[in-house]
Parts: sequence; C-alpha cells; structure tokens
Amino acid sequence: MVGLVAGLLAPAAVVQVSAGSGQGASEAAGVGNSAGASVATALDPRTITSITGGSPEVSGNVVKVSFPRKDVPVQIDGWNDVPPFMGLTSYASFMPLDSGGVMAMGDLVVFEDEVNPVMSAALDAGLDVTALHNHFFFAKPAVYFMHIGGKGNVNEVATGVSAALHAAATVRHGASLPRQSFGAPVSGPSRIDAGKLDGILGVKGKTQDGMYKATFGRKATSSMCGGCTVGSAMGINTWAAFAGTDDDAVVDGDFAITEDELRTVLLALRHGGINIVAIHSHTMGETPRMLFLHYWGRGPAGDLAQTVKQAVSLTSWDGHHP
Repeated sequence: MVGLVAGLLAPAAVVQVSAGSGQGASEAAGVGNSAGASVATALDPRTITSITGGSPEVSGNVVKVSFPRKDVPVQIDGWNDVPPFMGLTSYASFMPLDSGGVMAMGDLVVFEDEVNPVMSAALDAGLDVTALHNHFFFAKPAVYFMHIGGKGNVNEVATGVSAALHAAATVRHGASLPRQSFGAPVSGPSRIDAGKLDGILGVKGKTQDGMYKATFGRKATSSMCGGCTVGSAMGINTWAAFAGTDDDAVVDGDFAITEDELRTVLLALRHGGINIVAIHSHTMGETPRMLFLHYWGRGPAGDLAQTVKQAVSLTSWDGHHP
C-alpha cells in the first residue's frame, strides 16, 4: 500500500524543526508539565512515516507528513504545472493528547474522480471528513480539498490517513488523468413518478416538467437578526431534486445538518452510492451551528430516494427528531 501511495503522492522532504523524540521532546514542547497532570507521550515520527509513507516534519509536539501532488499537472488561471509548494500538497498533522492517543487534522488534495473513493476510505477507517471545497478558480483539471480529522490510537489514525491516500492513488493507477464526468448524462424529457417518491420520502414534493423536488425544513436561531428564528424559507433546509426517469434518474440536493449529524449522513449517502460534491457553511452566528453538504447521485429513482430518506432520518428537521 505505501509503495503505491508513495509513487503517486510523493512525500515531501524531511524538515526537522525540533530535534528528538520521547519524554525529552514532550517536555520541550511544554506538554503535561504541571504537577500531577497527565503527560502526553511524545510521538515517534518513524511510526507515522512507516504507516503513511510520508516524510515527517516535527514542530514541537506535532508530527506532520506531507504529500505533494506531482502526479497530475495542474493549470491555474493559465499557469501551467503549478508547483505543489503553491498549495497542491496533501498533509496530515498528528498531536499527542494528555488523555492518551492522538488528534489528527489534515487536508487532502483530490481530483473530482478521487473525492468519493477517498471520502469513503477515510470514513470507513474511522476518520471524520469536516469540509470539502475548492481553493482555486480556473483550475484545469478541477482540484478540490478534503479536510479530515481523527482521534484515537496513533496506529489506527495513521492507518486511516494511509487508506485515504491509497484510495486516491488507486484511482490514478487506473487512469492517469481525472475523469471528466460520472458517466453518460440522462437523456430525453423527465418522467419521474412523484407519487412513488412522496411515499418513500414521506413528504409532498413539488413537480415541474416531469422533475420532482422534496424539501425538509428545519429551524435555527440567528445572531444576525438579534436572536430571531430562521427556517426553511430562509434556506435552512434539506432538499432533493430528481430528473430523468424512474429507471434512470439523477438526484442532486443539499443537506442542512449539525456537526454531530455530519458523519452519519455522509456514511449513509456514500454507502448508498451517492456522491458528495461539497461540505461547507452557508451562514454565520446560527444556533445550532449548521453545515451544508451537496450531493449528486445516479440510478433508479426509487433507490436514490431510499438512500436520501435514510440519510434524512438521521437528522432533525421540522416534525422529526432522530
């Protein structure tokens, strides 16, 4: 596994910011040096390197492994072959915890056809995916950034990072350049059976030109208006829109979710074969804090609706609490 990852996501050069490991390094970083407090065990960079295949950069009590994306040439705003130094480098940073184990945070540079295999690998390995978005405009091919996090045993967390990197490398091993689509587009006029989807989703949807859309509103309190309540009409909602036919449909939409709901919804959608295309915020100062994930799926309309319904059932929305 490491060999394949290293071949496509080349590790960065080793940079030792602070020397040493073990108890001395922990004390130098000021970790757990109060009387009677638990002491975080300093991380051995060699452990993380052996699992992830990356070269370590040590800063205080943090070990960071980086993987410049050199395998696919990227043009940004007309600039060809943008160097990884300019922001096209995947990384994961590990920090020991006083309570034991580690916390990890990272950012993975992924192309469109890598996003969902990488996300599934990260989630299935126990990592959290906390954001998915772009950092550049006018990039060819389009490049995205998946932010990850995790906590636990260092071997397990590092193995999760390695699994995510390996998923990207596997995609590139099969095709050197990113794919340009998920597959053939839907064709012909839409003819979605609205009644069938109403029955699956449990709400009355809207129709237009043979397409179908269901909405699940929820409420939040916003500091932007001095503590007023905002709801579905202001954009705090989950929705799913279907086009195509009952046998060959596309679904796209948006989930309005809390931080606690994010992981389970992502897992439900990915296990149902629906692709995630963005994870970010839409608002500021709301309670509870709301995140929004956007998705795209293809298949029989009923199957897609069942997956969406399963994910919706994991969230709170007007009239429903999981």
